[in-house]
Amino acid sequence: MDVPVYSMKGDQVGTMSIDEAALGGSINPALIKQAFVRYHSNLRQGSANSKTRSEVSGSGAKIYRQKGTGRARHGDKRPPHFRGGGHSFAIKRRREDFRLDMPKKMRRKANRNALLAKLLDSEVRIVDKIAVDTPKTKHIVDMLGALKVDKSAVLALSADPEKSGNARLSARNVEDLTLVRADQLTCFDMLNSRYLIIEKDELEAWLSGPSSQTDKQAKLEPKGKGNGARDDRKPRPKRGHAVKQAARQAKAGANTKAEG
Repeated sequence: MDVPVYSMKGDQVGTMSIDEAALGGSINPALIKQAFVRYHSNLRQGSANSKTRSEVSGSGAKIYRQKGTGRARHGDKRPPHFRGGGHSFAIKRRREDFRLDMPKKMRRKANRNALLAKLLDSEVRIVDKIAVDTPKTKHIVDMLGALKVDKSAVLALSADPEKSGNARLSARNVEDLTLVRADQLTCFDMLNSRYLIIEKDELEAWLSGPSSQTDKQAKLEPKGKGNGARDDRKPRPKRGHAVKQAARQAKAGANTKAEG
């Protein structure tokens, strides 16, 4: 698949060849939906908290005497069936209660498949270089107009602040424009907006980076945060009779010095 590459002025300056097979070959709606629901659910704060009858304000005294009133016997005024009382089954849910998990390789396949869906719908704008000399919103607004981006869009910029600092400052106040780091681009970001705008170099790095490992190599030779983790892992301590005996002798020697 040959995708056009534009300049910030909207002129086509070349093309970029992208392998559809590396992005899944065909769209898998079930996989994309599962990943989208996971990303969306993991954003929940988990701040649901309603009070039980022991937590609401109010006196714990008996509201009227036990006998002689003709009414049903009752204690305080904080039960659920009284106005201002507590909840029968109080909701107390934290962030962990809403959290969903998904295998790493499935997440990466879903992210790449979502990019394929955007490419097939012609909703990806690849720019050769997004360079802004001074932080000015007008630069980004003019670029969006030149690229014919008339709906909501996500702008994926470099993680290097020296490279994308001015562009980030210029774009943060534009309406219907979401800023993300290019190396952290997910299907949730892509599907939440109509268009995706990304630099050619950043897209190539994303395609060949950790997101490209959708097989066993993701665990054997990871390119992301796990790179070098196996080599840095501390060796397991030796166990056996000799080790235990040496530990006992060292402990006994320390006790002897303390008594002396």
